[in-house]
Amino acid sequence: MSDDSRPVAPEEDFAALMAEADRRGGGRRRQPAYAVGDSVRGRVVTIGQEIAVVELEGGGEGTLDIVELRGPDGQLTAAVGDTIDTRVAAVGEKAGLVTLRRAFGGVGAAVGGRGAGEAFAALATAVETRIPVEGVITAINKGGAEVQVAGLRAFCPVSQLDLRPVADPTTLVGQRFAFRVIRYEDDRRGPNVVLSRRALLQEEADQRAKETRRTLVVGAVLPGVVSALKDFGAFVDLGGIDGMLPASELGHTRGVRPADVLTVGETITVQVTRIEKRDDARRPEQISLSLKSLQADPWDQVMAKFPPGTLARGTVTRAEPFGVFVEIAPGVEGLLHISELGNDKRLRHGRDAAKPGESIEIAVLAVDGEKRRLSLGLASQQEQLDDEGRAAAARAAAPSRLGTLGDLFGRPKAKRTGR
Repeated sequence: MSDDSRPVAPEEDFAALMAEADRRGGGRRRQPAYAVGDSVRGRVVTIGQEIAVVELEGGGEGTLDIVELRGPDGQLTAAVGDTIDTRVAAVGEKAGLVTLRRAFGGVGAAVGGRGAGEAFAALATAVETRIPVEGVITAINKGGAEVQVAGLRAFCPVSQLDLRPVADPTTLVGQRFAFRVIRYEDDRRGPNVVLSRRALLQEEADQRAKETRRTLVVGAVLPGVVSALKDFGAFVDLGGIDGMLPASELGHTRGVRPADVLTVGETITVQVTRIEKRDDARRPEQISLSLKSLQADPWDQVMAKFPPGTLARGTVTRAEPFGVFVEIAPGVEGLLHISELGNDKRLRHGRDAAKPGESIEIAVLAVDGEKRRLSLGLASQQEQLDDEGRAAAARAAAPSRLGTLGDLFGRPKAKRTGR
């Protein structure tokens, strides 16, 4: 075997990789000061047999054990040029050069295979460096979740399982997650390990929030994920920042409940309508959103679809002393005045003739597009007037043959349309 074909020792591999990184960076790397536990992002510039070198966005470089880049199947999960998130596990003597880790859980099996002593040491290091660990939720009890980490039993309080309350924690059993070790004690009874998944999720959300705020302006159209549903509206995660989508902004139709049209976890596109600053370091702004503003205005087509004389079926939305409002198309309501409801019978309130939710046949009497108003009448009365008009026209035309039918109609002839 020639010298060129001999296995590369880890220290030679490291030296060669750093020389290659120096060559790529032109030897002009910045020399920032990092502390153990710092969360850093960087671009993979070289991958060797044992070590990968990452060029950090804040300047300087870090080395990462190749095991940290392999998935459960042993295959690499990142390539040269990819951007990855890591944490500083150790600071080297040379300024700007650090040792990186992604999560101790990635080596959980390896740690567990090396014995409990090394597992304890790994967890202690995780506490000191704030590097996440990976674990599998094995059971749910009254207080939280039992988690298997590197062959050790740990505990995650139910309040620390997610950013929001988990409706049914048992659905998480068998799943693998990353956790922050928030307490580690080793006494005569054994290790006491307390974990938090929420702490990690909050850190990730805070990082995404910084990026989201760069594009967060009134009028911006952004993708979001429905994170919670309430009667008054929906909360939408815009990327580490929640916005409020009021029920009134779901669409042009009145009375729609968020749960009727949205589901938690659904991705939607919304428009930012208002941003209000708040004296809250955790949530420094209150963001109002809208789906309705991105939809076509139904009143743009009212004159064409519902000209005076049109017959249509509508739904009573509310009753008032002066009449009832009837929706004849999503977002299009008109007033059916109390004088049109009684059939010559005096009414004291609109609900005496029709109640919300009731479906009735109406006739469009007048349209005011500028003021977004419709004047409605009962279809039965309109048809009766049309019949009387036709009869009167026939009587007038028979002896004289003078005039036209249009001259004799007091109201435009009705046409029927569906909603």
